[in-house]
Amino acid sequence: MMKYLHPKAVFALAMSLISAVPMQAKEGMWQPSQFKRQESDMQKLGLKIPVEALYNTDGTGLNSAVVLFGKGCTGELISGSGLLLTNHHCGYSAVQALSTDAANYLINGFWAKDKSTELPCAGLTVSIVTRIDDVTEYVLKGINDTMPEAQRNEQIKQRIAELQRAYKNIQGLDADVKPYYNGLQYWASVMETFTDIRLVGNPPNGIGKFGADTDNWMWPRMTGDFCVFRVYANKNNKPSDYDVNNVPYKPKKFFSINTSGVKEGDFTMVYGFPAQTQEYLSSYQLNQVQYIIDPIRIEARQKKLAVWDEAMRNNPDVFLKYAAKQASVSNGYKKWQGEVLGLNTFDVVGKKQQFEKKFQLTAIGHGDQPGDAMLLPQMQATISGSDNALIASEYTRETVMGVEVIQQTAYLQKVMNLYRSDVSGIALSDSLQKMKTAVNGFYKNYDAATDHKVFEVLMPLYMQQGSQVVAPKMQGVFYNSGNNFTSWGNNVFSHSIALSKDAMNRILDNANKNDSTEIKDDPAYQIYAAVDEFSKKSIDPVLMSTNKRLAPMNRMYLRRQMEYGNTGKDFYPDANQTLRLTYGPVQRVEIPGSNIYQTTLDDLMPRFNPAVEEFNVPQGLRDLYNAKDYGRWGANGVMPVNFIASNHTSGGNSGSPVLNAKGELIGINFDRIWQGTMSDLYYEPSVSRNISVDIRYVMFIIDKYGKAGWLLKEMKLVN
Repeated sequence: MMKYLHPKAVFALAMSLISAVPMQAKEGMWQPSQFKRQESDMQKLGLKIPVEALYNTDGTGLNSAVVLFGKGCTGELISGSGLLLTNHHCGYSAVQALSTDAANYLINGFWAKDKSTELPCAGLTVSIVTRIDDVTEYVLKGINDTMPEAQRNEQIKQRIAELQRAYKNIQGLDADVKPYYNGLQYWASVMETFTDIRLVGNPPNGIGKFGADTDNWMWPRMTGDFCVFRVYANKNNKPSDYDVNNVPYKPKKFFSINTSGVKEGDFTMVYGFPAQTQEYLSSYQLNQVQYIIDPIRIEARQKKLAVWDEAMRNNPDVFLKYAAKQASVSNGYKKWQGEVLGLNTFDVVGKKQQFEKKFQLTAIGHGDQPGDAMLLPQMQATISGSDNALIASEYTRETVMGVEVIQQTAYLQKVMNLYRSDVSGIALSDSLQKMKTAVNGFYKNYDAATDHKVFEVLMPLYMQQGSQVVAPKMQGVFYNSGNNFTSWGNNVFSHSIALSKDAMNRILDNANKNDSTEIKDDPAYQIYAAVDEFSKKSIDPVLMSTNKRLAPMNRMYLRRQMEYGNTGKDFYPDANQTLRLTYGPVQRVEIPGSNIYQTTLDDLMPRFNPAVEEFNVPQGLRDLYNAKDYGRWGANGVMPVNFIASNHTSGGNSGSPVLNAKGELIGINFDRIWQGTMSDLYYEPSVSRNISVDIRYVMFIIDKYGKAGWLLKEMKLVN
């Protein structure tokens, strides 16, 4: 679909990946119930504590010190007073919300002088898992794959809701019940969720985001990707919304911090909440990722990011508004490029096909399971039949819905739906008020001029696709603007209700069916309505039908793999943002331009460039470097910054504690290397590496740069 995605286009780079396959690199994201099974292997690699110390339900396990930070990251408790570390990029949106032009904590950083100056973070949550229960028997009792998928899903949904209510009513705890192994098992993560979280320390972008998009997903790295928060509770040490009378949370367990440093070959563990992997996909599904999903997203986001980046460089106000959004969009854009590169380089689809040939022969040989022989052919036919709908869905989402003002008109569609349903009275006013709350939050971080430029680059990309992608009514909308993208964009960004918070509030405050005409005439809404109608009629039904047919096949395929298709393999469930442990040694990887396992400030400082924001190292850090004033945190005259290891990590592992053989904190996980990002789909030991901030660099920045040494007094530092 894009020339640089073809295998020939990456041949030269593929040949340069001359990594020696590490003998100890370990695939797997193990759930606590599997720790005992892995104990012997972990001990051979260097583990010095029993696995019961990693997880138990009496509060003494290290699981009590690992937290789900916000909605998609991990953090770790490091003091008896609720002090918490996570990644700078995980706290970015919370810090952005606290920042103003006068007090820009993203650019300049923030360090509380004491507990009284810590800043409350509205909407931020921290959840701590107390135990994980196997609830498979309850959830799946009487349920089988012969049931219609919709009926099966509804029964499972009801049982999960019943379980969650029971945990809340009887134990006062939240329970997050999720499927494992494509729904072959169900486990409940029982947790406490805290809502009074306060910012304690945040290094400036020149430290916490050093290298930014240029270095993202790359090695070597020199990034101080960390920030510090504190969890607060009520006087009974229980979760409570923000209150001036709340006190620092006293955790059952927190991590000791080991300041001895790391060397190559050291045993490490990453403990956290990886978000999503798809290790057991068929070759047919993987083919869609490699040749449809990833390329379309890369193509569209490249154009969008070019606009955002230029606007952010030239306008500080736009920078502040778009910092968190840009980081999120850019993260996926670059990750998917590495993913495609890895899939091509290592011919992963070909490897899957070889496995499937062996699986098919085994399936044919199982006469007692005659349906197994038809499983893969049925999967192939089902998946390939959805290609066109998938292409249309991805282009619509990434181009048309990539324009923020068009996204915002979804609320106008909701208003229209309320009019059509004849909702009135309190029900109407409540619905409109909820929409108003959501709508108003949008404008704080929105710039119409920037979005206008995004429209001008994304809409032509959408409209040049074929009829399988472009909604039929879009041709009429485009025609009414003179078949001219400039005129079309000018009309949208001059007349849409959704451009103005006041105009949107006028509709939501005084809902009247007479507004229907005004909404229907809105140029941004007309675009949204056209693609929304097409999606609901021609795209979504195909994808929903495909997923409905595919779900039982995916379950059966994985069940058969576990039973006879891959003898000897240790199966771990795909990541689903539940507590997991992965382990492996500190280990370099030989890729173009690098053969090191650790970076230092000596690597960072030559890249200082005051003209480029992402390389603009703060004066305070440069002064410390020039004086070699590293305090107790340096080693042999240098200041370690980042290191790599062969842990199997994913999104959601951002902020995870990196532990040594004794379960002590030695780093904070924040990234993977670009060549190994395909590990969400296929683990290749030669290039799968996670990148971490050395805990000594974290302590150095807190102590010497942030002058927040008062925080060290509540930590447990060990050698």
